[in-house]
Amino acid sequence: MNDPKAIRKTADVTDDRAIRAALVRKRLRHHRERNDTLLIHELGLVHARSRIDLAVINGVVHGYEIKSEQDSLSRLPSQLEVYRQTLQKLTFVVAEKHLSSVLMRVPRWCGVLLARRGPRGALHIETVQKASRNPDLNLFLMAHLLWRDEAQEILAGWGADKAKLRSPRAVLYREVVCGVSESRLTALIKAAMMQRSAWRDHS
Repeated sequence: MNDPKAIRKTADVTDDRAIRAALVRKRLRHHRERNDTLLIHELGLVHARSRIDLAVINGVVHGYEIKSEQDSLSRLPSQLEVYRQTLQKLTFVVAEKHLSSVLMRVPRWCGVLLARRGPRGALHIETVQKASRNPDLNLFLMAHLLWRDEAQEILAGWGADKAKLRSPRAVLYREVVCGVSESRLTALIKAAMMQRSAWRDHS
C-alpha cells in the first residue's frame, strides 16, 4: 500500500519540471502570447558548450537557469562563465535550499527568483533580486547563437564576396559583430531564429 506521507512529501519537492511549469505559467505567460517574442527551452550557447534552461528573446536575450532541490551547484562556476559572456540578462530560479549560496556566488546583475511551496502546496515564484543588464557580454560569443548559414546570409546581404562567405565559422562571426551594436546583433539573432523551421529548441 502506498504511504500517504511519502506521496505528500514527493509532491512537495520543487523539482525542475514543477519549477519550469510554474515559471512559464506565472512569470513568462505574457511572453508566450506575443508574436514578436521567442520562448526557447534548453537553448544551446557557444555551440552547446553549455545550455540555459529557458531563454526569452525579444529586445534582449534573457536566460533563466533553474536550480531545483534535486540539483547541485557543482556546475555553477562553469555555467556562469558561459552565461556571462553570451546572455544580456540572466535570472536564476532556485529552490529554497540553494537561495543563500546562489546569492553569494552570482554577480549582482543576475536576477534571483525563489521557487517554494505555499501552505496549500502551490508552487510560488518570488522575486528576490531583479536582473539588470550584463556588463560582461561578449558580442562575438553571443553571435554563436546564429547558425553558420545564417551568418553567411547576413554577410551576403552586406555585400561580402563569396570567398569571405567560405571562411571558417569563427571568422564569419567576427565579421558579423564588426561594427554592429549590441541591439543590432540582438535583432539579427532574433530575426534568424524566427525564420527557423523544425527547430528542436523552439517552444
